[in-house]
Amino acid sequence: MVRPDKKLKKILLLLGITGAVYGSFKYLLPLVVPFLLAYATALCLRPSVRFFEYRIRISFRGKRHRLPAVFIGGIELILLYLILLGLLYVGGRLLISQLGLLSARLPQWLSQADMWLTRLCQSAEELLGLKGGYLVELAREMTESLGAALRRSTMPALMNNSMTAFHFLAEAVVFSVIYFVAVLLSLQEMEELCERRSRSVFHRELSLVGRRLVTVGNAWLKSQLVIMLMTTFLCILGLFLIGNPYSVLLGIGIGLLDALPIFGTGTVLLPWGIFSLVQRRWRHGVVILGLYIVCYFLRQLMEAKIMGNQVGLSALESLLSMYVGFKLFGIIGFLLGPIGFLIIEDLLSIYGEQNGMPC
Repeated sequence: MVRPDKKLKKILLLLGITGAVYGSFKYLLPLVVPFLLAYATALCLRPSVRFFEYRIRISFRGKRHRLPAVFIGGIELILLYLILLGLLYVGGRLLISQLGLLSARLPQWLSQADMWLTRLCQSAEELLGLKGGYLVELAREMTESLGAALRRSTMPALMNNSMTAFHFLAEAVVFSVIYFVAVLLSLQEMEELCERRSRSVFHRELSLVGRRLVTVGNAWLKSQLVIMLMTTFLCILGLFLIGNPYSVLLGIGIGLLDALPIFGTGTVLLPWGIFSLVQRRWRHGVVILGLYIVCYFLRQLMEAKIMGNQVGLSALESLLSMYVGFKLFGIIGFLLGPIGFLIIEDLLSIYGEQNGMPC
C-alpha cells in the first residue's frame, strides 16, 4: 500500500510537471517555433546533404574541395519550395477553372432560387388567405434591406480584413526568411548542436521531448493527411455519381474544410442534403447525407486509431488528449494535446523513479 506522503509527493510532482509543460507550450513554444521547424527540416535534409557533400568535389587551384553543407542544403530547400509552388499552381488552375464554371452557372441558380421563393410565397398566401403578392413584396423588401445592410458593412470589413491580411503577409514573409536561414545554420552547426545537447545536464529530458515531438508529429501529419485524402476522394466520387459538374472543386473544398475541427464536412453536406430532400431530389439528398455520415465516422474512428497506434496511446486516451489540447490551445492543440500527455507521462515516470515513487 502506498503511504499518504508518497501520494502527496506524486500529486505535487504531477501538478508541477503539468504546469511546466503547459507554461512551455503556452509561452515558450510560440517564440521558438521557426527554429524547431528549421531544426527538424535540417535533420530531414542532413542525410542527402552529407551524401552530396562527400561525393561532389570541385577542383580549384590544384586542390579538390567539398561543397559546403549550407550550399547543398540551400539548393535542396529551394527545390522543395519550387515543387510546392508547382503543386499549388496546378491545383490553383484546376480550382480557378471550376470557379469559372461555377460563376457562369450562378445567375441561373439565382433565377431558379427566385422562382422557387416566389412560388413558395404564393402558396403561403393562398393557404393563409392573404392578398396576392403580399408575401412576395415582403420578401423582396427584406432581400433589398439585407443587401443594403451588407453593402454598408462590406467596406469597413474589407478595410479591417485588408489590414489583417497585410499584417499576416508581413509575418509570413518574416517567418519564411527566418526559417530558411535557420535551416541553413542548423545544417552548418549540426555537429556542434548535437554535441552541446549530449553534454547538457538535461540531455535525458531533451532526448525524451525530441522523440515525443517526432513521434506525435509524424502520427498527426499521417492521420490528417490520410483522413483528408480519403474524405476528399469520397466526396469527389459521391458528387460525381450524382452528376455534379463541380465534383472536384467541391470535393477538395469539403476535404480541406473537414481538416478544420470547428467546421467539418457537416457545414456543407448536412444543409445541402436536407435542402435536396426538401426539393424532393431524393437521390441527391440520400447520397449527400450518406457522404456526411461516412465522413463523420471516418474522422472519428481513423483519427483516434491512427494517433493511438503511432504514439502508443489507446483510442480513448488519444481522443481525450486531443480534446483537452483543443480547449487549451485551439486548433493546434489537436497536436499539442497528445505531445503534452506523453511528455507528462514520461517525466512523471522518470522523476517518480528517481524519488522512489511507484508510477
